[in-house]
Amino acid sequence: MSQHIRDLVPEPGDLLALGEPTHQEPAFGAVRNELFAQLVELGFRSIALETDRVAALAVNDHVLHGTGNLATVLTEGFSHDFGALNANRRLVAWMREYNRHRPAPERVTFHGFDAPTENTSAPSPRSYLEHARDYLQIEDLDLAEIAGDDHRWSRDEAILDFARSMGRTPEAERLRSIGEDLLTRLHARAPELIARSSRAEWLRAKTYLDGGLGLLHYHWQAARPLPQSERICLLLTTRDTLMARNLLDIRRVEAERGPTMLCAHNSHLQRNPSAWSLGDLRADWYGAGAIVDSLGIGSYTFIAGSLGRSTVLKLGEPAPDTFEGRLQRRITGWGLLPAAEVPPARRREDTTPQQGYFPLEQATIDGADAILHITG
Repeated sequence: MSQHIRDLVPEPGDLLALGEPTHQEPAFGAVRNELFAQLVELGFRSIALETDRVAALAVNDHVLHGTGNLATVLTEGFSHDFGALNANRRLVAWMREYNRHRPAPERVTFHGFDAPTENTSAPSPRSYLEHARDYLQIEDLDLAEIAGDDHRWSRDEAILDFARSMGRTPEAERLRSIGEDLLTRLHARAPELIARSSRAEWLRAKTYLDGGLGLLHYHWQAARPLPQSERICLLLTTRDTLMARNLLDIRRVEAERGPTMLCAHNSHLQRNPSAWSLGDLRADWYGAGAIVDSLGIGSYTFIAGSLGRSTVLKLGEPAPDTFEGRLQRRITGWGLLPAAEVPPARRREDTTPQQGYFPLEQATIDGADAILHITG
């Protein structure tokens, strides 16, 4: 059993994806931080987390240049309340200290690769499009007037009830047309814009614009009059597709600097199809990892996360004949092992939907390169 990534994956490749079976167990964040520090020693120069790509730009400004203070970037630079997690505070502080006296090529960068969507809400695209408009110095375009009240977009009903969604309204159609025009202008004027500002600022404007157009598409999907299971599956698929497209963009930026570590829920990173169910609702879709791996943008390594017990989740000791139970007997504290060494077992059945825990399954293990198990 190893606790050093080099022993398990001597050549980690371009993308190393570390999954976790739940977001609610803090031990995964602590182990992630330790493994990222090891990967930096092996030449990794970036990390990408399951958080809003646009918001994360503020975190990257901080770790690279010291812009803002730690408290502010944790509040404003993370979506999904992930800035409140102590492990993320420690990660950002460590990255800032690591970069403080290093030349630019050696510094580590921070990315988000998610869209700013919650389970039951998605924000207005207004502010995303406004950033691109301002960068292009277009003065006669009032996007706030067109988009209207932001709450009409972000309210739960706009996602849960297709009839109350903004996605297929005249306002959304006009914003989509404007966004596509801004994207064309951004590319058409790239030589001039980059000369006036910088390539980094041009890429930032494109990131905002991509984020706004992605939100418009997500709202458009939410407005489709489908049975609830089909709508949920479509929205999960859309979110992971946006994640995959963000990862492709991130790797275009980072490819020459070094490999990237990804961190997210197993369901977003695993190679096998993801599945979710609650009562009569069910969804099956391909996550971002499966999409990116299939496109072959570089070598992809997936480490699936597994958990034994957890006081925080009120998760008890796993049954001995489950995957987690068999791993529990082999590992003390936490450890990494090749997925091929995990013997056949049954799926764990003592979890609840509120824990957000996706038990290990044979398909997940078969599609993984390694397993990270935390005993709890």
